[in-house]
Amino acid sequence: MLPVLAVLLLSNCSSGHTGIASKSKPKGNYQYQFVYGRSVILRGRVAVAPQSAPDAVKRAVAAGNRLQGKPYIYGGGHRNLENAPGYDCSSTTSYMLNHAGLMTGTTTSGSFMTYGKPGPGKWITIYAKRGHVFSTIGGLRLDTGYGGGDGPRWHTSPRPAKGFVMRHPPGL
Repeated sequence: MLPVLAVLLLSNCSSGHTGIASKSKPKGNYQYQFVYGRSVILRGRVAVAPQSAPDAVKRAVAAGNRLQGKPYIYGGGHRNLENAPGYDCSSTTSYMLNHAGLMTGTTTSGSFMTYGKPGPGKWITIYAKRGHVFSTIGGLRLDTGYGGGDGPRWHTSPRPAKGFVMRHPPGL
């Protein structure tokens, strides 16, 4: 029963028309752009939030840093968000948002399509579609795919964003 429930909860690699307003759809690729005082920077594998960032953003960055080096495990992190041996895309995003104080529990990639408010955020943007989710915090991408490595990683490299919708936590 549990494996069937996990399959139902964790949608993977499917897409379709979402009916989401166009202002929440990204135009082109995700591209890291440095903006002084507003961008999270990457020093090696460690992300650093600007001093002026809201506390929730600093907590989100710290959470993303704790996930660096963890392996990708499909379904990983959903039953035990804190001490999982590995994380998938939606548990990575859930972990970050939980530790930022912006969400409780975990959800699936497709469910992030209705998280928070539509469109890009000032500090945090969730890119969601059925089958995958990633986030940007202060412009720096936290993703489990498209950029090398296996598992949650920070990326400054571009990635296609077609088919994703952008959502953000209220106020951020």
